[in-house]
Amino acid sequence: MNQPPTQTGHGNSIGGGAAVNIPRINIQAFCETPQTAATVETAFADRRMARAHGSVHSGGIAAAVSMFQTQSTPNLLLVESMGARDALISELAGLAEVCQPDTKVVVIGQVNDVLLYRELIRQGVSEYIVAPGNPLHLIEVIAGLYRSEKAQPVGKIVAFLSAKGGAGSSTIAHNCAWHISRAAQSETAIVDMDVAFGTAGLHFNAETGTGLVDALSQPERVDALLLDRLLTRLEEKLSLLSGPGGLDRDVHIEAYAVETVLSALRVNIPFVVVDVPHRWTPWVKFILLHADHVVLTAEPELASLRNAKHLVDLLKEGRPNDPPPRLILNRVGVPKRPEISVADFRKAVGIDVSAIIPHEPQLFMGALNNGKMLLEMSPKSKPAEILRDIADALGGIDKSASKPARPSLLSKLTSRGKS
Repeated sequence: MNQPPTQTGHGNSIGGGAAVNIPRINIQAFCETPQTAATVETAFADRRMARAHGSVHSGGIAAAVSMFQTQSTPNLLLVESMGARDALISELAGLAEVCQPDTKVVVIGQVNDVLLYRELIRQGVSEYIVAPGNPLHLIEVIAGLYRSEKAQPVGKIVAFLSAKGGAGSSTIAHNCAWHISRAAQSETAIVDMDVAFGTAGLHFNAETGTGLVDALSQPERVDALLLDRLLTRLEEKLSLLSGPGGLDRDVHIEAYAVETVLSALRVNIPFVVVDVPHRWTPWVKFILLHADHVVLTAEPELASLRNAKHLVDLLKEGRPNDPPPRLILNRVGVPKRPEISVADFRKAVGIDVSAIIPHEPQLFMGALNNGKMLLEMSPKSKPAEILRDIADALGGIDKSASKPARPSLLSKLTSRGKS
């Protein structure tokens, strides 16, 4: 009858890329072992926990009982116990006497027993985890406790940024969004954060309005209904949120406004591509640290390498529980330009190169001048094949499922026999 209780709790597919954001709650943890304390502290430092306030104490359940005899319990209480089944249940009886009714309790214990798990749930414990656990599973559990059963699916946010201005990140971002919207038949939105010089409107030959500026200037009014009115429909499954372009309007962007807009978008849109301009501001840093995936585009030259190295180091430190960003080398093979080899670039930056796009200016400029995607203008070209692979990986698209099965020799012979 024994099985890991952690498999019976709430799941949220963090490893699969689903977005998880913990609400603004107060969490206090009381640990008995350094290993569990380290796990909890790592979870509290994760980007998904940015809204919550967490603190870690030693002493386990006994320390929690002592503290909350004189003060109110938090929204969520994490307690660790080294005791066996009977000792743990006895400790929790003492904790129940000082806990407010609306406080949720997660127990971290040593006993891996489903019968104990069921007994704890019957007694009002919200969840049970076998120590020491891991940070991502702890975040999954907390997210599950505060996720409404009526909540709609949460969309995925992918941020695209050039390591150096003009490296082609916007073109890659727009082609990926276009492909995902069609191949996955999934509602997709592009957010062009360069309100003055954004190129999304040019790439899609579309008139851009003031939607993004309007949303960022009044974040307290932003909801799914307002954003639906502000989005520019490009295709059946593809929309654009951008600024008007031009220099006649000063726009001051705050990180909290960006957070509000992106959070509202992901409520109803499964895939949100954020085209981040090459600049460094608090709101750019916020997007990179809180996106579900980050795609960096660089060219094989020294300035791109230096900037990519700085960005990768920042993302590794700021997103310790996430995979590293995807690194794309673009415009590889420019005639007469001395270039850094892919191997040397990879070694210096410290992460693998996910894709290498050859220098094909005629193809890309032809698509831009016609207001179409490269994937539409030159679908059989080598750059188009690479872009599709990037988009499929980001969108979780099974390429084999979209290709019609080739008729077998036997089926051909059978069909001939029937004619």
